[in-house]
Amino acid sequence: MAKVLVVYYSRSGNTEKMAQLVAEGAESKGAQVKLKSVQEVMVDELLDYDALIVGSPTYYGTMAAELKALFDESVKFHGKLEGKVGAAFASAANIGGGNETTILEILHVMLVHGMIIQGIPRGDHYGPVSIGTPDERASKQSIRLGERVAVLAEKLAD
Repeated sequence: MAKVLVVYYSRSGNTEKMAQLVAEGAESKGAQVKLKSVQEVMVDELLDYDALIVGSPTYYGTMAAELKALFDESVKFHGKLEGKVGAAFASAANIGGGNETTILEILHVMLVHGMIIQGIPRGDHYGPVSIGTPDERASKQSIRLGERVAVLAEKLAD
């Protein structure tokens, strides 16, 4: 059974709603999932999971400072996250708000750690995006991301 950590920062509640949907998707594929706000995560916990899915609101086209601080602290584990599955999702106030740049910034950190990134061939390719409260499309994409990450993490754990 793959162990998946879903970490998010949410001020308005929109990113938290997406995180809950991502976790639901991963659980539906049999993964053991921990859903935590970034304030509840100790950096050494990242080592305990097969997969890490990170969600952030978009602030000036980038991830929330709270998530960036977690990633900055993760430098001390450089190389120890190698081979784990990574994925990301974001929320924003508007379509041109920097959603993809936020997701790509999170994925860049994961790639530097040597993580294996799970993309989405249909829909939001880099990761789910919500404009405001997650609508039906964003909700489906979030659930699907959780499912895909759980399946890949399980395959790699075998």
